[in-house]
Amino acid sequence: VLWCGSVKMLKFSECPTGINMLTSTPALYIATVLIWGSSWFVIHFQLGVVAPAVSIVYRFALAAIILLAYCGLSGKPMRFSLRDHCFIALQGLFLFSLNYLIFYWATPLVTTGLIAVIFSMIVFMNIVNSALFFRQRVQRKVVMGALLGLLGISFVFWPELAQLRESGSALLGLGLSLLGTFIASLGNMASVRNQANSVPVLQGNAFGMLYGSIFLTAFALVSGAEFNYDFRWTYSASLIYVSLFATILGFSAYLTLLGRIGADRAAYTTVLFPIVALSISTVFEGYQWSLPALFGIVLVVAGNVLIVKK
Repeated sequence: VLWCGSVKMLKFSECPTGINMLTSTPALYIATVLIWGSSWFVIHFQLGVVAPAVSIVYRFALAAIILLAYCGLSGKPMRFSLRDHCFIALQGLFLFSLNYLIFYWATPLVTTGLIAVIFSMIVFMNIVNSALFFRQRVQRKVVMGALLGLLGISFVFWPELAQLRESGSALLGLGLSLLGTFIASLGNMASVRNQANSVPVLQGNAFGMLYGSIFLTAFALVSGAEFNYDFRWTYSASLIYVSLFATILGFSAYLTLLGRIGADRAAYTTVLFPIVALSISTVFEGYQWSLPALFGIVLVVAGNVLIVKK
């Protein structure tokens, strides 16, 4: 279903009639949550043999090649001004490279559950940055919905939050996670600017991922990382998934939402995709649900309804 839907989403992503259900706002919202929520589990198969920075290079370079080829073969306009390319490069730096490096640095210091909670703070960062950079009015119900969602996520990941007091290195992980989240929010703002200046999402992502992979390659070379490859089928399959689905389709859906419903509402997907990740973990990793976690889910759903309803 994801494969068929993704192909049609790319094919009809600029359909002017608005009748294609696959590119409707609810469909893009659900696709973002499901794709990114499942990518947390898939990323585990990327770890081990290949250095994290190199795996990220492979991911975004492959995604950039696929997107550039698609845009070229489908005849999409690929000429943009130097100023536009500068902002596309900023989007690539903040959203497709630097933030991922920082999160990889934070991962050994804190649990992925705690990182998911911290990354959900991008809801508030997008609200503040949208007001600062684009003078967007802060809506009370969006703030209240975001508060409900973050409170719910805190209930779900309460054991991870409690561990913060027991380890000094966890504070460094917390700081890195907050920094990575803020940088990702700046990448969101760059995308909002690009869409407002008639840079389409697909072309902007294609060049942005290209610039991001170039930056990551330079970093990997300077840091002495080895450009090797893990020839296990699990690594190759996970690389294809994170490149095609989590990167090309996930970012295309999410950044399209940014242009349609605003950075504040679109960022709420980051509160929902940890729930998808936990559901997958329940099936494959034996995660045990608790009463606080179930109560947290109720709060997350309530916050979602408050944010997206008209």
